[in-house]
Amino acid sequence: MTTSTRPSRYLLAAMAFAGVLSAQSALADTTWHWSYSGVAIDASGTFVTSDTADASGFYEITAITGTRNGEAITALYPAGSAIPGNEPYAVDNLIRVGAQGQITVHGFGFATASGYTNPYYADFLATPGYMEVFTTTSSFAEVPITFSASPVPEPTAATLLLAGLGALGLAGFARRRAG
Repeated sequence: MTTSTRPSRYLLAAMAFAGVLSAQSALADTTWHWSYSGVAIDASGTFVTSDTADASGFYEITAITGTRNGEAITALYPAGSAIPGNEPYAVDNLIRVGAQGQITVHGFGFATASGYTNPYYADFLATPGYMEVFTTTSSFAEVPITFSASPVPEPTAATLLLAGLGALGLAGFARRRAG
């Protein structure tokens, strides 16, 4: 092995290490698993939220995937929009970690092929809990649901550091083996 190839291997190893460490900053959004159910209702999927919580600990839902009663979710309603048939109540698309009150009294909104849905936290009930409003062009239903959501764990800085050190070790092993 010539000395001119050694610096390039070190450079590649250093670039790999830096890339692994900087990968954490590229993970600007958080993915959550969510689900809820009620009488004749079964909905689940994933959310993508901003990575920064507001002062109350809520994260803004920016994207949604999943199904409600077997139908694919086709759209997330923008924050500030009212679910058709449930005006004037507007969704805020906020969620936080916790057992109760994970979503706000405004909840989040999404559409399926057959209607519009707004799960929310009903803190005004004698026993606060979750509710779902589901509307179509000809119907309106509001029923209690059981709701849960949790963020998907992301790689920690320590995991990323170990991966970077592993890349450096692999580069050193390849250098020794070639040399």
